[in-house]
Amino acid sequence: MYRKVMTHTRHILEEQRLHPEATGALSTILYQIAVAAKIINSHVRKAGLAKVLGATDKVNVQGEQVQKLDEFADMVLINALDHTGYVAGIATEEEEEIITIPKQHHGGRYIILLDPLDGSSNIDANVSIGTIFSIHRRVTEEGMPEEKDFLQKGAKLECAGYIIYGSSTMLVYSSGHGVHGFTLDPSMGEFLLSHENITIPDKCKVLSINESYENRWHKWTKHYMRFFKEKGGFDGKITSRYIGSLVADFHRNLLYGGVFLYPSDKVNPNGKLRLLYEAQPLAFLVKEAGGYASTGERAILDVKPEELHQRVPLIIGNRREVEEAEKYYEKYGL
Repeated sequence: MYRKVMTHTRHILEEQRLHPEATGALSTILYQIAVAAKIINSHVRKAGLAKVLGATDKVNVQGEQVQKLDEFADMVLINALDHTGYVAGIATEEEEEIITIPKQHHGGRYIILLDPLDGSSNIDANVSIGTIFSIHRRVTEEGMPEEKDFLQKGAKLECAGYIIYGSSTMLVYSSGHGVHGFTLDPSMGEFLLSHENITIPDKCKVLSINESYENRWHKWTKHYMRFFKEKGGFDGKITSRYIGSLVADFHRNLLYGGVFLYPSDKVNPNGKLRLLYEAQPLAFLVKEAGGYASTGERAILDVKPEELHQRVPLIIGNRREVEEAEKYYEKYGL
């Protein structure tokens, strides 16, 4: 029997039809992100052959050495989005300042935030890496976007998602109506709906944290970890799995049930992950899937950004386990 194939493009258009007021702008942006993902994927697949593995001689605003694929992914995404006429401004983890949209394409209503290649330190080891994106509607009325257009709470996001380049390439996104996953079919060159209405399982099976930093942890983190190690969490059994690539760790936990922690510590008192480029979009997705994301003190989606490259602690995954982390934070503190 013939089975209806749902492409990423068709899915976006069908969602658009549910909103008669929609202009098609968001649909176009999502389509362009998918096109960029296909280009990045083709280079990830032949990275060793194309001489795009390894580091450049540049250092990004985070003080990290820029990988060749980082630079390429950044360029591809910007070029895919800056000419649509629907984008007012772009900010990426790799660039210190807001990226200016060419005058002939200016006037859009949307703000794009990008982590072009998350987990890039794992590139040379052939570990899964990813792209993270989020979309806000600008708050200023016209003209060049201002910093306040970008510094919005995650609760105001219009859309967020990620692409994971692994054994297969998947695009996962939400525009506030469930979380949907699409797997790239190389023979067709299309992202096909493979995971509809993703919800995080009730049971937390996986704990993801870099335990080599234990000597840096604050009191609450140490006590919280004992809750898992000595009691096995709420369900009496949990497996420790940490890849060190945020997209890969988050994707696994989203599908299997789990909690990921990159808390503040004695070395990184403000946390290590980026609020706008990593924590916000994944917090938006996990909420749509029935989970929760917190700094330990409050919901990530309620954090008001103060600067483009602000860092933040992140505890994300099953709601029950993340809310328990907040209780430990309140009880034991730093």
